[in-house]
Amino acid sequence: MNKKNFKKISPYLKPYRHFAYLSFICAFISSAAALIIPIFCGHAIDFMLGAGKVDFSGVLKYIYYIAAATVIAAIAQQLMAVSNNKIAFCISRDLRRDLFEKLQRLPLSYLDTHRSGDLLSRMITDVDTFSDGMLMGLSQLFTGIITIVGTLAVMFSYNISITLIVGALTPLSLFSARFISKKIQRWFTAQAKLRGEQTAMINELTDGMKVIHAYMHQEETLKEFDKLNEKFKKAAFRATFFSSLTNPSTRLINNIIYAAVSLVSAIFAVGGGITVGQLSVFLSYAGQYAKPFNEISGVITELQNAAASLERVFELLEETEEKRDLPNAKVLKDTGAVRFDDVSFSYTKERPLLKNISIDVKKGQKIAIVGPTGCGKTTLINLLMRFYDVCGGKITVGGEDIRNLTRKSLRKSFGMVLQDTWLKSGTIRENIAYGKLDATYEEIEAAAKSAYAHSFIKRLPNGYDTIIGEAGAELSSGQKQLLCIARVMLCLPPMLILDEATSSIDTRTEIKIQAAFAKMMQGRTSFIVAHRLSTIREADVILVMKDGNIIEQGTHKELLEKNGFYAMLYNIRAKEESGK
Repeated sequence: MNKKNFKKISPYLKPYRHFAYLSFICAFISSAAALIIPIFCGHAIDFMLGAGKVDFSGVLKYIYYIAAATVIAAIAQQLMAVSNNKIAFCISRDLRRDLFEKLQRLPLSYLDTHRSGDLLSRMITDVDTFSDGMLMGLSQLFTGIITIVGTLAVMFSYNISITLIVGALTPLSLFSARFISKKIQRWFTAQAKLRGEQTAMINELTDGMKVIHAYMHQEETLKEFDKLNEKFKKAAFRATFFSSLTNPSTRLINNIIYAAVSLVSAIFAVGGGITVGQLSVFLSYAGQYAKPFNEISGVITELQNAAASLERVFELLEETEEKRDLPNAKVLKDTGAVRFDDVSFSYTKERPLLKNISIDVKKGQKIAIVGPTGCGKTTLINLLMRFYDVCGGKITVGGEDIRNLTRKSLRKSFGMVLQDTWLKSGTIRENIAYGKLDATYEEIEAAAKSAYAHSFIKRLPNGYDTIIGEAGAELSSGQKQLLCIARVMLCLPPMLILDEATSSIDTRTEIKIQAAFAKMMQGRTSFIVAHRLSTIREADVILVMKDGNIIEQGTHKELLEKNGFYAMLYNIRAKEESGK
């Protein structure tokens, strides 16, 4: 992990620094206990001078010491593991919380242009990968470093010459591990990126499985997935292959060190420079000294993988957020009158969409917006709700530029029923009360009755307490739309937006819903995006859009008399509906 990544993750480590201190102390105790056991073994061996010359009391004393050191090491390792788990999983929780909060603050333009599966991969898979790498690093890095330093110190106190041989060969192990780790970073980065793309594709394809089967597109879909899967396989294989070279290369060098220490120690023991017990200490330390290098080489691989995932996590956390409300932003109070003043807008600079739109809507008016697909009808609604900000001109509500208002007060003043329904996992009651969490059972039931949803709700297994799954998969499109209409009827805000609100409802129910809408819209400024003639006829003003411009406006009667674009659309639609 480079300094840049460490600097970014440091604020997440800070709240758990006490656990980090405890982990470090336990690592020190555990390593110290492991280092002292070979010394006790060496002393015990020196008490066994030969046949009939064993000092059992001396041997027994060091056996007790070994047992005590083993127990202390085990307790320290357990405490270290608990501390490391606490740090790793708490940081994972905090990262996911911040990522989810970040999603709430991102502009819709970001969410519209990034695949949900990739965002999901960053929040779950990449955070898990980082957590696993950090857990291994915390568990093995501390103990490995302490073991290496402690081993060298004790060996130095016993024999300087042997220690110098170990020290001279050590850089070879470090060099090989560092050389390989530099090479594998880009493959772990590519692996993390392709994993996100794969998750996004799987998410997208599972959501559209009915369409895939309906169009017999299974083979093409499999080919697309296989192509991406092959790319992921290659990146993962290369990352795994090159990372797997680290451990064997360090093992080879460490085995050379062990052999050199064994040979030199044996020569010293034969010449009387060290005792047999001290020889056993050196051999034990030579093995212990090599082990951390093998572990640290594995840690380096995991940390490279974790660093690649962490980069993707912070890419999302560092995305530009939706512009905050102005410090002196006002709370919307005077609702009703809406004005579009020379408004221009484009999703991309190269393709302008809305051009010099001017609309003057009086309080309580019903405004219908009609036009061919892609002309900008829904974009007008997005601008009115400040899901996007205008590129030119301004929009005012109650005489105030909406950019000078708090988003909360603006959006709470509108009730929206969209063509694309959205329901969350939970009960029917929770979904209806989504915009008014303190609603009583009577209020929820009254709203459902007004939306003509009460009868089908009562037929469900547990009525209003029936739990529905993701996106209300158990319900028909019409039933889901009725629940969304009931949600708005419960809140009854001062202004309404109905974007193809009855598109999935049968004609008989639509007649009832239109009557409920008529009652609900009385005295409320309403914007209606619709194709059905029954909705259009009753509007106070009809805006006819084409290619991002309002080309006609007036009442239904006035526009028919003009015999222009609206009259053509109306006559075509009338023929379609009469032919059904």
